[in-house]
Amino acid sequence: MQPQIILETERTILRQLCPDDQAALTAILGDINVMYAWEHAFTDDEIHDWIAENILRYTRDGYSYWAVICKNTERLIGVYGLLQESANDKNYLGIGYIFAKAFWHQGYAFECAAACKTYAFDRLHPPLLTAQIRPGNSASRKVAAKLGMSELEQINRVYRGKTMPHILYGCRK
Repeated sequence: MQPQIILETERTILRQLCPDDQAALTAILGDINVMYAWEHAFTDDEIHDWIAENILRYTRDGYSYWAVICKNTERLIGVYGLLQESANDKNYLGIGYIFAKAFWHQGYAFECAAACKTYAFDRLHPPLLTAQIRPGNSASRKVAAKLGMSELEQINRVYRGKTMPHILYGCRK
């Protein structure tokens, strides 16, 4: 069965992830230079589990990370999507992405962010759309600002037993 197409932008197609995406995602999620905000590259087993978790979220939440397919090459170049997130005991609809390093600084993040923002507000109607971004990630902070998000507060996320500071960005429709 073909993965469901969710969104289309000028240069990309966003579709559901599937187990066949393992090799393409290994090149992205397995790259420590891409995964610097997580402070580790994912192993093959972690990537397998990550794909399975996203597929589970499609059923549970109706959304999660989606594969970003470049129209010109039909290649998976990253993941983008909407996620149930929490910060300081409040639940939010968050937006997040990870792109292969070769596709950084080419406008793909904002292009997909704009499409996901429209999708979120038109279909899911959250009171607030958020992004949780590491303070040193200036490129993602610029994407959030261009998307119309502003800094709401400093938060700490615990990942793999380590406290990691983030900035919570948000915008309303």
